[in-house]
Amino acid sequence: MRASLIQIAVDPDEPVESRRQRVASLVREQRERYGADLVVLPELWPTGAFAYESFADEAEPLEGPTYEAMAKAAADAGVWLHAGSIVERDPEGPLYNTSLVLSPAGELVRAYRKIHRFGFDKGEAVMMGAGEELVTVTAAGLTFGLGTCYDLRFPELFRGLVDAGAQAFVVPAGWPARRREHWTLLARARAVENQAYVLACGTAGTHAGVEQAGHSIVVDPWGEVLAEAGPAEEVLVVDLDPAKVTTTRDQFPALKDRRLR
Repeated sequence: MRASLIQIAVDPDEPVESRRQRVASLVREQRERYGADLVVLPELWPTGAFAYESFADEAEPLEGPTYEAMAKAAADAGVWLHAGSIVERDPEGPLYNTSLVLSPAGELVRAYRKIHRFGFDKGEAVMMGAGEELVTVTAAGLTFGLGTCYDLRFPELFRGLVDAGAQAFVVPAGWPARRREHWTLLARARAVENQAYVLACGTAGTHAGVEQAGHSIVVDPWGEVLAEAGPAEEVLVVDLDPAKVTTTRDQFPALKDRRLR
């Protein structure tokens, strides 16, 4: 199966609705232009991951304006779409950093509320609720486990996703440039230790004064980097072979030697 990761540049001068429509256009062209089966977007691309002052104003329900724009784009293109994440407003609770996965018919298949909130008692860590559910979804022949940005630092989450059947992980992010080396290192580590693909899609640009790392990356189950973006807006296109996960786990069966659960 073929995946496109769209590394969106978040410009604070671009209105949110304009960015939604621009991104929808990018999603629509992935099937025809690249033959993509799966399209992945970054974390909180409508608002910017560090634009905390905008979270309350831009919060939306699961099937709000971002979902509507992305659902139509996914259906028009006929692709599976991990639509990155939004600031979700739960009518009965706090805000959440929530990822949306849409089918090629534009249906909302799964939603994942970010479990590990970044901020050390500031920003997202105090403004948003924590998710509690491990989420997997099977799309285009692979079972994907879902994580978001700061989640990448917590290997137990990804091991839990492997136990739930994950062969690959999708990790949208708004990762800061000053810790870019951690981003690349952790993406490769999660791939190697779980013998799974990692599709890590970040943002470009600067939001709320925080320069973004970009450098979206796709890593195979052996830890080899299949594709890596630069710092600017870019599309990565990569082919994923579900059989490679099985082969890697059979030829080097480290997961069978686990003793701690």
